[in-house]
Amino acid sequence: MSTEWKKNRESSRPQGKRPEAAHKSGGKKPAASRPASAEDLRTGDRIVVTIKRIGINGEGVGYYKRKAVFIDGTLPEEVVKATVTKVEPSYITAKLVEVEKASPHRQKPPCPVYDSCGGCQLQHMTYEAQLHAKEELVREAFRRYAGMESAPIRPILGMDNPWSYRNKAQLQLGRAGEQVVAGLYSPGTHKLVDITGCAIHDPAINRVTETVAKLLGELDIPVYNERTRQGVVRTIVARVGRQTGEIQLTLITAADRIPDRERLVRRIRDELPQVTTIAQNLNREASPLIFSAKTTVLWGKERLDETLGDVRFSLSPRAFFQLNPEQTVKLYDAVREAAALTGEELVVDAYCGTGTIGLWLAPHAREVRGIELIPEAVDDARDNARASGSANARFFVGRAEQLLPEWVQRGIRPDVVVVDPPRTGCERPLLLALAEAKPARLVYVSCNPSTLAKDCQVLLEQGYRLDWIQPVDMFPQTAHVECVIGIQRIDT
Repeated sequence: MSTEWKKNRESSRPQGKRPEAAHKSGGKKPAASRPASAEDLRTGDRIVVTIKRIGINGEGVGYYKRKAVFIDGTLPEEVVKATVTKVEPSYITAKLVEVEKASPHRQKPPCPVYDSCGGCQLQHMTYEAQLHAKEELVREAFRRYAGMESAPIRPILGMDNPWSYRNKAQLQLGRAGEQVVAGLYSPGTHKLVDITGCAIHDPAINRVTETVAKLLGELDIPVYNERTRQGVVRTIVARVGRQTGEIQLTLITAADRIPDRERLVRRIRDELPQVTTIAQNLNREASPLIFSAKTTVLWGKERLDETLGDVRFSLSPRAFFQLNPEQTVKLYDAVREAAALTGEELVVDAYCGTGTIGLWLAPHAREVRGIELIPEAVDDARDNARASGSANARFFVGRAEQLLPEWVQRGIRPDVVVVDPPRTGCERPLLLALAEAKPARLVYVSCNPSTLAKDCQVLLEQGYRLDWIQPVDMFPQTAHVECVIGIQRIDT
């Protein structure tokens, strides 16, 4: 996705806390009740379900008398007993009670807080099986929303080591007695789960978040209480530069003044020498957004230097950068393959964010033009272009569905257009603008197979053909899957 303001999750049904997997054991169990039909089910009824696949949020999907049933913590091919928690006209949700027949791909989650954290959805599944399940998610989306029984899906690109890959953490703060806790809220609750030892974070980030939480407690600096809206420090944001090992630390606060700030900065510098930036972002709003507009560097560098391949980036505390650099290279290489550049093309990067995809393509194109609605992201894109020496890359503030037709009317017609929209997919006006602009090639990057398939179907109706679909596992242990598709006009 192109910016950090984009939504991170689409729900196929309401979310809840993941149950601990219950396995078949000795002792007498209550028999599952068997209503005559799915319509006769009531909350609290016990049912037996065979799980067929993994859903978009990592839940197991089975069927009870032809009605879809969503059960967290289950795997394909498992036979489970579950208690019905909700009955809707088109689906049922249920809570796992017992696994009667376990999948050979079930494993014990290595994370001690997996069942309460909610950040990962698939740690109870072997990594090989996760990759297969994500391919199936893509296949099912194109079957359901694009009418393709045999979509041209390539094998998913996974990781050799699917742990410790995240280069950034944003952890909420709270107190457990006298101790300051940094973590995530358990789904559907206000309980903060300590994840300072998270297995998918870079270990350097874990050291920083754990140490900063400890220092806040030792210095008795008030942490924010979301219930009372009292306190100062709300969130710790830490990002590591994979090339340098340097760490950019940002404290999100609900007040301008951090008590004992100078001492806190000094202690952080003493105990965490790899931290090269200590910043403060003031956010007083009761909002799910982590950052607000005002950021002040309290000590150290204004920016964190990072590279992807030959492209250099200079990242402010608020700047977007992909969370898994190793997989990002694979993703962007697939984008470059789909673009099939010869050096003569004009490339338009819609939803360009901070310019990462456009700058990846710039050395292989005649010109790159990026379009992004958020001015701060465009400023970062321009800074990144200067840092990388990409003189042929330009970035514009605006909406692609407005700027693209204006450019075409002026005789500026793109040869290749790249779109990387939020989970909701491309807006209809942009799809129509793409059809009018008639680029020879379209490259669609998506974090939601369902909206990707729907938008792809619209484009196929506008004179394009689908060459291939490349899934990429950007976030192992979670249900998310990224895709790149290459599309070209039939008449070219």
